[in-house]
Amino acid sequence: MLDLAESAPPPPPAADGRPGPRPGVPPYHTPVCVPAHPRSVAGIGSEGRPVRVPFIVLELFEHPVRGTVAFAFTSPAKLAAALGEAQPWVAGSLGPLAEEMDGRGVMVLLDPRVAPGEPNWRPADLAALAQEVRR
Repeated sequence: MLDLAESAPPPPPAADGRPGPRPGVPPYHTPVCVPAHPRSVAGIGSEGRPVRVPFIVLELFEHPVRGTVAFAFTSPAKLAAALGEAQPWVAGSLGPLAEEMDGRGVMVLLDPRVAPGEPNWRPADLAALAQEVRR
């Protein structure tokens, strides 16, 4: 996050007169791509019939120093370069993501450098997930 913050110009005050973010902190509504994937659980619908209830799971990662962390990327290309082309993701805003993760004791790393290796997701994994979601 510091690389992005250090290269950014000083933030202007908000249009409504509120002060902008502190120097070195990306604006609250900075759009980010967050590694995530869909899941569902069995539930009971309003008519008492079985249904699948969908939700999104944000993926967390282990960091050697910081423990469990969340990754956020400032572009889909940066996410794909770090985690592979098949990595599923959702779009969000940095501020709400950081607040939610902080409440869970998880740090958000913005545009992290990821050691090369096997990607989390491969095209075959996405195909299997698509089959599961269609059920």
